[in-house]
Amino acid sequence: MTPCPSAPLPHVGGQRWKRPESVLVVVYTAADEVLVMRRCQPLNFWQSVTGSLHWEETDPLDAARRELYEETGLSGVEITACGVVNRFLILPAWRDRYPPEAVENVEQVFRVGLPRCRPVTLNPAEHDDYEWLPRKRAAARVSSWTNRNAILSLP
Repeated sequence: MTPCPSAPLPHVGGQRWKRPESVLVVVYTAADEVLVMRRCQPLNFWQSVTGSLHWEETDPLDAARRELYEETGLSGVEITACGVVNRFLILPAWRDRYPPEAVENVEQVFRVGLPRCRPVTLNPAEHDDYEWLPRKRAAARVSSWTNRNAILSLP
C-alpha cells in the first residue's frame, strides 16, 4: 500500500474550503455486490463514491457523474437519484476543511447498477484499494451511517 497524497481543496475567496453539500454514489451489480473503496486519509476508512459539490456546480447529478469518474474511472453509465437527502453534523476530524460557519453537510444519494463487477481505476489521491462485496458485507464495511443505509436500501 502506498500513501495517498493530499487532494487539493477548492478555493473560495482565497480560502480552500469544501462546500458542505455532497453526493454519495453506491455502485452495485445485478448479483447484489457493492463496490467499496478504502480511503487514504484516515487509513482503513471504507466508503462508496462520495464527494463535495464544487462551488460552481448547480446540479448534484453533475457532481455525482464527476465524482464517479474521478474516483473509479467509470463513465457512460446510468446514474439514478434515490430521492434521499441526508443531513449530518460535520465531524471534528473534517471541520478544518469547511468554512467556519458550516456545521452540517447535506448529502444527496445516487446509485449505479451494473450487470456485473468491473475493474475500476482508483484515484490514488483518495483511495488505495477496492472490493466488490455482497450487500450485507459492504454495509458492514463502510463507516458512515448514510452510506450503510444507502447500501441496504438498494433495489
